[in-house]
Amino acid sequence: MPDAEELISDALAAVRGTDVRLAERQLDRLMIGTGAPDGAATVDATLLRRLARGVGRLAQRGWQPVDLCRLAARRLDPRAAGLVTDAFAAQRRDLTGPVPPWWDDQLRDLGAAVWWDTDEGHLAAWSTRAGCDRFTTLRAAVDALALVEGLPPVAVLRPPPGASVADVARAGSGSGSRMLGRVRALLAKAESTTYPAEAEALTGKAQELIARHSIDQALLAGAAEPGDRPGGVRLGTESPYAGAKALLAQEVAAANRCEAVWSDDLGFTTVLGWPADLEAVELLYTSLLVQATAAMLRGRGERRTKGAGRRTRDYDESFLNAFALRVGERLRAATDAADREAAAQAGPERLLPVLATRSAAVRERLDTLFPGVTRSRLTVRDADGWSSGTSAADRASLGAGPAPKRQVRGRR
Repeated sequence: MPDAEELISDALAAVRGTDVRLAERQLDRLMIGTGAPDGAATVDATLLRRLARGVGRLAQRGWQPVDLCRLAARRLDPRAAGLVTDAFAAQRRDLTGPVPPWWDDQLRDLGAAVWWDTDEGHLAAWSTRAGCDRFTTLRAAVDALALVEGLPPVAVLRPPPGASVADVARAGSGSGSRMLGRVRALLAKAESTTYPAEAEALTGKAQELIARHSIDQALLAGAAEPGDRPGGVRLGTESPYAGAKALLAQEVAAANRCEAVWSDDLGFTTVLGWPADLEAVELLYTSLLVQATAAMLRGRGERRTKGAGRRTRDYDESFLNAFALRVGERLRAATDAADREAAAQAGPERLLPVLATRSAAVRERLDTLFPGVTRSRLTVRDADGWSSGTSAADRASLGAGPAPKRQVRGRR
């Protein structure tokens, strides 16, 4: 009789193929197991161990827990995606080397914890929790394994588990400053208010605080030391309207001294920059996406009231693209104003060289990690949506004129 590894490999190869009947036969063999009295339990434990090894290998190839679980949620059945989270929990349990704090933070946010009693009983317990039969359970596990073992390497943005203590310390874990707490509070108010002008004014104030904080951090750190280099984060830019979300991520990144590259096929945008700037980009992007979606839905409702309810997708996409570009202009205007104020106080001869050095380091990091970046052209399919999106982002004054428009960086 075949052993568990052979049965899993055969099922995996069949699921990856185009012969549906062969895939079902191989899954049937997997259900039968090795023929030993504990054959099913052995198969289950082997599947979990192989999933855990797979996510461990991906960690060394640049994949962070949030990246992989986000992609699993996009490509897999929701139940199968949950198995990827369990695999991270099992992998973390077995780690013996140093683990960066940010890794554990991500696992905690994902709810990745060992909830099962034994690895041999994991799939049986999971099947009960998911309310599905064993065949469906095995199919979900094999689908999850096919995803995990089939992904390409991505840019390594932060030292993974097993990295040296020096690398982990150099990467840091974010500023967590009191100022960013104030930014979070402002953005939470912006998301909850029903008045668009108030939301945009609150967001503008948040960007002013962020820009000042970025300058303070730059002056405190001085020019980058030889061993320092910018880090990175990945922001989810999944469908629907993935391109518009990527554009918003790019505009927010540009306003905060960062660079962004969209990986459409993987459903995320990579943002490169210095730690405090990256944290600001994450906060702003998440909040502005909520605000843009709410504004889009209001605009869509008004449009239907006027009897123009067709071609909703074109309207929505044009709305979100226009919103992103106009908000980007206003965020950059707030940053430029903060730069001018700081230069007047600290002296341009002190501030400007530091900012230039840090910006050059970000661009160098971009060229190193993404040498094949291309640019794509933005297409407007609905003039009404474009006009409404621009207006939605333009209602409140941020206290400065618009900055020059930037060219759109395209796909990787």
